[in-house]
Parts: sequence; structure tokens; C-alpha cells
Amino acid sequence: MGRIIGKVLATEKNPSTMEEFYFWTKPEMILNPFDVVKVDHINDSVTYGVVEEISHITDTANFISDYISSDFGNVDTTPITHRIGMNYVKARIVGNTGNLYIPVLNGKAVRMAESCEVAEALGLSQIKHPIPCGYLKMYQGAAEEERVKLRVNMDARFLIGPEGAHLNISGISGLAAKTSYAMFLMKGIQDKCIAAENDDEDEDVAFVIFNVKGRDLLAIDELNEFESEAEKKETLSLYRELDMSMTPFQNVHYYYPYSDNRVWNTYLDPDAVEYNISHGRAHMYKYEYRQDKDNLDLMFASIDDPAQTMDSILSYIISNRGDFGKLNDWQEFLNEVHNCGTAGTTGDKEITVQSWRKFERIVKKSIYRNNMFSNIHDDSHDVRISDALRRIKKNEVHVIDIAKLNDDMQGFVFGDAIRAIYNLQLGQYSADDEYTPPSKIVIFIDELNKYASTDTPKSSPILRQVLDVAERGRSLGIILFAAEQFKSNIHTRVTGNCSTFAFGRTNAIEIAKKDYSFIPSVYKSMMSRLKQGEYIIQNPVFRSLLNVKFPKPIYKQFKSK
Repeated sequence: MGRIIGKVLATEKNPSTMEEFYFWTKPEMILNPFDVVKVDHINDSVTYGVVEEISHITDTANFISDYISSDFGNVDTTPITHRIGMNYVKARIVGNTGNLYIPVLNGKAVRMAESCEVAEALGLSQIKHPIPCGYLKMYQGAAEEERVKLRVNMDARFLIGPEGAHLNISGISGLAAKTSYAMFLMKGIQDKCIAAENDDEDEDVAFVIFNVKGRDLLAIDELNEFESEAEKKETLSLYRELDMSMTPFQNVHYYYPYSDNRVWNTYLDPDAVEYNISHGRAHMYKYEYRQDKDNLDLMFASIDDPAQTMDSILSYIISNRGDFGKLNDWQEFLNEVHNCGTAGTTGDKEITVQSWRKFERIVKKSIYRNNMFSNIHDDSHDVRISDALRRIKKNEVHVIDIAKLNDDMQGFVFGDAIRAIYNLQLGQYSADDEYTPPSKIVIFIDELNKYASTDTPKSSPILRQVLDVAERGRSLGIILFAAEQFKSNIHTRVTGNCSTFAFGRTNAIEIAKKDYSFIPSVYKSMMSRLKQGEYIIQNPVFRSLLNVKFPKPIYKQFKSK
């Protein structure tokens, strides 16, 4: 039945409604926001509510009355008048077993909910395509036997399609553990897909992940080296409780920016790079002139071009006008661009010499003496990112390392990859009877604000690509998992098309913005003090915001040097 913890309050000032009710409880009763309670209702139905606010009130008329009763502010005296006090709780209604939503009645007993009732109240008992997203704890101030610990699953159809798609994770860098949570969700998806593959079910998902910080995601196929045996035991136990495998990611392929003895473009140790390449687990990526000049527009993603002069030059080059169709490598390209910027040369008379010179400055910054821009030899382990992604298979994880590149080159690589995936799912590559692309490809990028912020130039080709994925990706099977520090900085057409949000620890300035107006004030206050490994989750299947926890990564974590 559940222990009675109070009774419904309905007053003229605070009536019970179809959306909420109040109840009193003893001051020593410990409840927390997000706890679920139940109330017996008419027709033998039960109404469930989620705790939103907890207040304490006494019979003191006002502040000065209490001050006077304490001998005019004497902190050492016993108050003359004994004040009667109580706690009252505001609960938001999330469901009724009989689908009856008339207000609950004054004086009805309010009880603690049991695990199965919590699952029913929050919509967790009806998940048809479960993907683990963490676990929740309730009634932490109650006796051990009354506490609730419950596994929380998302419905895959509302996370990776087709009913809903795209995930946005926000929170302070480091404290929110955004990357870890995204990887936790993707591991749950891969576990489900691999298990389904063994059962010959139609589960078909691949992953493209961008490593943007140090070596963070460059050993996700290796088991974590836990700090202690106790930590390892606790972590593996949580994975077992969540019905997840206790192994790291499988079918992982790494792509490092091409490096030579002069420039090393990855934070991973050279020995580890060489080992992975020699064992067929990794490649270095390059960009060839003849194949990749069509992507030159990606170098101008952060450049505001209101007069479209850069766009005109790009069209001139891509259409092979002048001598640009006769060139074989990037050095010849730079020489030709320089020639176009020389006074007196012939070419498109509508493009000024000054425009060509500006264009040269921008492209030279990325290409000049950068061996990533060079031809690929047949006997090498080098690849083009777009070529590799055109052959991506189900349940594979492709990790593209961009951490050590400058911001412009990071954007170029990201834009190239997302464009290749988009074209793949559109069927724009030549047909191959022996190859079928995955029905769904999940793309994970941290620091989305670099490419799709409210300040990104509207002409940015990367922004346009991200918007296409956000708005059309669900129907094409392209799913965006993105993270950033501040959700309010992200383009509204991206966040507006996300079905799932995960809010980690953030600051008071951020939660004061209109993007968080739908969140109850108490929950917003909690966001400013969430612990690492703790999130507030919003998903269409859940009947309320959920406060969930998730275990530490099971894949290798590099310790800070």
C-alpha cells in the first residue's frame, strides 16, 4: 500500500486542480523534488504526483510577531509563544490509473509509491524499445526497505527515430560529464543492436563520433582502468543492473589527422597510433585536391560574406573555370589562386583582385605546408574521411580525431564528414549491390556551439548542413547527438527539433534564460548543484522530468598528466 506521509490540502488560495495538488506532511518527513507520491481517488482510481516544491509554514502572522515572541530578538531566550508548524508539498499530477483528472479531494491520504507504481506514474512501464539512460533513486530519507531504486529506459523510437530523434546535452564543462553521458547512451544503443543482431532482429545503427578533447575518445574499445577494485566492482554492478554489457565499445575504427615527423596532429602517443594502424584498427586521413576541392566552402564557415564574393570564387573553382580543372594537387591550387590575385592576370572580371587575395589568405592558412592536404598513395594506410564513411557498416563505431586541429580545420573535417553521411543516406553515391548502408547513423559532436550557435553566420555551409540534419535527419536515419555548455547559445532550429534533452550542472545565469522557462523553479535551482554523473532528462515518453544518475564509463579513461 505504501506508508501514509500526509493528507491533501485544498484551500481557497491553493486549491487542488487538474494539474497539481498540495498536501501537508510532518516536518521530520524527508522528501525530495522528483519523488513520486500517490493519492486514492474516486472510482477506486489512484492519482500520481511528482514532488515539485516543499515549504514550511507556522501560525506566525508575520516576521515581526516571531521577532517579538523571541523577547525582541534575543537569540538566547526561549520564545514566549510556541509556534505550530508544518511542511506542505506541491505535487504536479502525472497520471491517474482510471484516466480521471478531476482534482483530488481535501483530506485524502497521500502515500509513498512503490517501485512498480513509480514506473507506471512516470511512463517507464510502457517502454517498448528500451535503451538504458540511467537509474533514479527516491525516498532517500526513508527507511531502507521504503527506498526506491529504479532502472530508467528511453524508448529507442523516440531517441533515434522514427517517432522522435536527436539528443541535446548541456552543462558546465567537466562538472556535467556531457561526453561521458552521450557515450553511455550510445553504448546502450550498441549493446541492444548487437544483441538484436544475434537474434536476427532488424536493429541497424552505426556511430560517427568526433574526439574534440585530448585523447578522451581514442581508446573506447579498451576496458577502463579503475582507480580501485571497489570502484570497478561498483561500476560493473551498475552496468549489470542496467542490463548492459560489461565490455567497452565493439567494432571501433579510429581516424587520426595525417601526421609526419615535422607535425604531429594528434594527442595520442605515436607508438599507440602506429600499433592501431598496423593492426588495422586505424587510419590517417588526408584531403586530395581533385576529390575534395568541392568542400572548400567549409573553410569559410565562420566568415561572414554578405556580398558573396567568396561564394563567387568558390563557384569559379568548383566549376573548373580558368585552369582549376587542370590541377593535380594543393600546391598547384595555391599557386593558381596566387596568380588570380596578381594584378593584370586574366580571369573572371567580376571577381576583384582584392577578393582573390582575401580568398588566398583564408585557404592558405589551412592548406599551406599542411600534409593533410596531399595525395594518397595506393600502398599507404591513409584514407579520405568521406571514402571511409561511404562504406560504414551497422554496429560500427567510427571515431574521428580532430582535437589537436585548429578551430577552422576542426570545422572543415566535421563539415566534410557530416556532408558525406548526408549524401550517403540520400543515396547519392554509386550503387553497390554488396553494400547496404545502415538504416540509422548516430553522429556525436561536442562543442556544437562552434558550428550551430545563434552567432554563426547564416551563410555558413556547416550550419546549413546541421540544420538539414536537425530538420530532415530523422526521416533519413541521421541522428544528431550534440553537447555544449549553454543550450541557450544553440540555434533554435536545432534545439527545436531535438526530442530528448539532458541537463547537467549549469550556472544560475544560464538557467535564468527563457530556454528554461518551462522548468519548475526548484528543478532549475537543482541544476546549479547537480553532481557529476547526474542529469535531469526530458523525453516525450516520460510524463515528467526525471532526475537520473549513470555509472562511470566502462571504456578506457586517460588520466590527466
